[in-house]
Amino acid sequence: MIKYALQCDHAHEFEGWFGSSTDYDDQAARGLVECPVCGSHGVSKQIMAPAVAGTKAQRAAPEVDPKMREMMMTAMGEVRRHVEDNFDYVGDAFAKEARAIHEGKSEDRGIYGEASPTEVKALVEDGVKVAALPPAAPKKTDVN
Repeated sequence: MIKYALQCDHAHEFEGWFGSSTDYDDQAARGLVECPVCGSHGVSKQIMAPAVAGTKAQRAAPEVDPKMREMMMTAMGEVRRHVEDNFDYVGDAFAKEARAIHEGKSEDRGIYGEASPTEVKALVEDGVKVAALPPAAPKKTDVN
């Protein structure tokens, strides 16, 4: 496993774990690497210092509790299902409709859809409350 420091084109920093450096390259090329904050696929690796073992004892990385991971994945899936079942899907008109709702020109309701990183940035800068929808669980055939 290899851990990369990643950053999206909106300067959101996060980490990603991959089976190998080629796994990152392959997943990024297929558009599977996205920012957990804004959903942007404009993600790049950042400069990292290598973890080199020295003579001093180093603290081991904390183990990820499988039960906690499963609970979080389930919760994210439930959030996504709730939005899909109860909100209006507006497709690529999301930015336009979110702005219309914010300005009182359209019915106040929950919506979801697609927006470019540039559109999301403009909405946030204008005070429109938006959040990235948790990603759909990847298909078993799409992950390594």
